[in-house]
Amino acid sequence: MIVTIGYLASALLALSLITVNAIRFRWLNLFGCFTFIVYGIFITAFPVILANVILLAINIFQIIKLYSAKESFEMLTVQPFDELVTKFLQFHKKDIQNYFPDYEINKTENYLAFMVLRNLSIANLFIASLKNGEAVVEINYTIPQYRDFKVGKFIFEKEREYLLSEGVKKIIYEKVFNANHENFIKVMGFTKENTNGICYSKSLESE
Repeated sequence: MIVTIGYLASALLALSLITVNAIRFRWLNLFGCFTFIVYGIFITAFPVILANVILLAINIFQIIKLYSAKESFEMLTVQPFDELVTKFLQFHKKDIQNYFPDYEINKTENYLAFMVLRNLSIANLFIASLKNGEAVVEINYTIPQYRDFKVGKFIFEKEREYLLSEGVKKIIYEKVFNANHENFIKVMGFTKENTNGICYSKSLESE
């Protein structure tokens, strides 16, 4: 039992070191420190307890700092075949395959396409085909270090009026390939449907 707690603490800290998301890193590190404190209490190891209490306090401080930080979000309108979009897709191709493995643009379709800049860094690419007030998402990819729901809230909440001004009444995900992405969609307020092959949808008019 005691040994298991020690292994769990080590695993949490190791996992935190391989994550690229700052908030996820801090939370994993915090839980790892807390588990080590429990472990230290069981084996009566004061140095282990003291070191991890200090690290726990640092993690709490950094988490508060991350959540309270004011960031700049901007929307940059693009075209699906712009050079910047092509380079972005090529650079993140391997990770994109985990979320949008069949992504392909039909040149005859009408599209809504933009990138989200977070503190002037490209954080997200959003492309959806438009038809009769519905935006079918072709890709909505956020780079790993910015997967903390802030980009999603910016798109679907803060920029809701922009989407409506573009004639978007409903946003649809016809396919979801990744469990983490499905969780993101649910957090963003999308609901599952069973008609016409639609997987998830979100009405903008009803908000």
